[in-house]
Amino acid sequence: MRNRDLSFWLFLTPVLLGLILVVIVPLIYGTIFSFTDWNGLSATTFVGFEHYLNLLHDEEFIDAIVFTILFSGVSIILLNFLGLSLAILVTRQIKTNNMLRTIFFMPNLIGGLILGFIWQFIFISVFGDIGEALQIEAMQGWLSTTSTGFWGLVILTCWQMAGYIMIIYIAYLQNIPSELIEAAKIDGANSWQRFRNITFPLVAPAFTVSMFLTLSTSFKIYDQNLSLTNGGPFESTQMVAMEIVKTAFSANEMAYGQAKAVVFFIIVSIIALTQVYYNKKREVDM
Repeated sequence: MRNRDLSFWLFLTPVLLGLILVVIVPLIYGTIFSFTDWNGLSATTFVGFEHYLNLLHDEEFIDAIVFTILFSGVSIILLNFLGLSLAILVTRQIKTNNMLRTIFFMPNLIGGLILGFIWQFIFISVFGDIGEALQIEAMQGWLSTTSTGFWGLVILTCWQMAGYIMIIYIAYLQNIPSELIEAAKIDGANSWQRFRNITFPLVAPAFTVSMFLTLSTSFKIYDQNLSLTNGGPFESTQMVAMEIVKTAFSANEMAYGQAKAVVFFIIVSIIALTQVYYNKKREVDM
């Protein structure tokens, strides 16, 4: 750090200022306000841990946490599986590599709200018409139950983010020395043996990055939840971010909503840091 020149700090300063002003300062103020009766304009009374104790009996918030954890777990597994599978597909020697990469990545460029409305039309109208025409009851009434709402969110998230995760895996797959693959082929290793003993260990750092991104993104989803199901039916598909927004802005309980946000931040931080530590440790073991 002592050898860094002035230009380094000049370029770094705007980023540090943005981080401090947009993330750190609001986090500190929000944590302080969560111990008061803050109404969005002023805080007159210090209430201590009252809001945090109330969370223990807030069934709607607890249900939202459980739903979010289940959704995140399924999404993380599917996203990394799809991302790696697509990356392996587009790194093969085929003529349409570049076109396929563009097609797979394009959904990530569409905003969450727009995606939610697009998939809402697909699930309700398209699936409904196909199910009615083919007499398939399972395709009718999508998003009207908790289970179909859950899988609708999972499908939307995977469709949007799989291409982005693919790019991360491509970067690591392309750095695998071709000599190792050729040597394994000469030794008689089949495709699965080459993947298990060569490809998988060498792309382990990509798992750390991808799992961190998919975990943090899955937990923080709001736009897609709002436009696809809006938490319905009966708030059963409501994720934590939406529940916090409703508490703060719909119920006008700013301090209570901020307490929920602080707890949510702690939960996500613990899970994310634990995942990074565990994966980093596995990289060394590999």
